[in-house]
Amino acid sequence: MLYEQIDTAVIAGESLPWVPLMPYSEDILLKYFKLDPIRGEWIVLMKVPRGAQLPKHHHTGTVMVYTIEGKWKYKEHDWVAGPGSIVYETAASTHTFEVVAEGETGYVLTLVTVTGDLLFLDDKDKVVALENWKTGLQRYLAYCEQHGLKPKDLTAFN
Repeated sequence: MLYEQIDTAVIAGESLPWVPLMPYSEDILLKYFKLDPIRGEWIVLMKVPRGAQLPKHHHTGTVMVYTIEGKWKYKEHDWVAGPGSIVYETAASTHTFEVVAEGETGYVLTLVTVTGDLLFLDDKDKVVALENWKTGLQRYLAYCEQHGLKPKDLTAFN
């Protein structure tokens, strides 16, 4: 059967580096697992220490954030996400990430699945930068080259 020919894969987290979210922040770290050019989807672990700022941003697609450690919220909302919670963000949502309480490691740690683009906004809601699977791939490859690491093909389907 056709579906039996599709191979599943495991991606070992320890085989992937933590990449700073430059040029926006040296302190926010991303571990890219998948960067899918077909669906425009990216899957990352994100570490954010208290005091680090993720700019106000607008999503063109949906986002799911599973919180592993620490507590965070969006300035525009009253809820707080903590360990074990999942936040589902609709397409066309805009918000500003902030750490409420870091975890035992000193970070908020989340698993994030993004579809589409993140548009970073200035204080007048003008787009100042765009992030997507392709900019993530460029950041990952540049980091690997800078640190002498052999990059993995994060765009592959297995």
